[in-house]
Amino acid sequence: MRRGAANACPAAFLCKRDEEDTQMGKVVVVDHPLVQHKLSLMRDKRCGTKDFRQLLEEIGMLMAYEVTRELPLREIEIETPVAKCKTHVLAGKKLGVVPILRAGLGMVNGVTNLVPAAKVGHIGLYRDPETHLPVEYYCKLPPDVNERELLVLDPMLATGGSSIAAIDILKKHGCNSIKLVCLVGCPEGVEALQKAHPDVDLYIAAIDDHLNEHKYIVPGLGDAGDRLFGTK
Repeated sequence: MRRGAANACPAAFLCKRDEEDTQMGKVVVVDHPLVQHKLSLMRDKRCGTKDFRQLLEEIGMLMAYEVTRELPLREIEIETPVAKCKTHVLAGKKLGVVPILRAGLGMVNGVTNLVPAAKVGHIGLYRDPETHLPVEYYCKLPPDVNERELLVLDPMLATGGSSIAAIDILKKHGCNSIKLVCLVGCPEGVEALQKAHPDVDLYIAAIDDHLNEHKYIVPGLGDAGDRLFGTK
């Protein structure tokens, strides 16, 4: 697992896995100072809707920079105003972005500002207040979604139910190159994701302590969707 020294390991199972283990997706804690600074501002209960929305978009872009670090390149030859030279452009699969509604919408612009050619799909899920299980209510994906490398966006990885369900949907559409991008998670959510989809890499800004009795991440940042859209 790639992480920075500032992020203490929250659970033993996270420490036991080597990043090179090809049987399990990577867990990459994005500990860039700007990501951590902006996340701290978002956590503060005094952070209003406008600032929360702007910070979420900015972190989305910063995390997309890390997620795309290993995209393949191919060599081409061009001519600058000075001379001919060999340089590199992106190769391999095209990108797709799939936010989980609602809160994932707040990360889309940050990612597409960095990768404007990416196509965007949407998966709508809500958590049943009694069972805490995800319920699908919407799905609209690009027609070539199974030919793209997909970034699934969801700020919170709590129980992992919504992320697992969204990835289930994508795999039913033939998608086999998927990365999950989150802001805040907890050991329970990470473990659930790895058990359900061991082939999916996780990029996350922080792994917090635990879930409370209401299935909220502690300390977390509250309900990301409500804070993003000002609905509570």
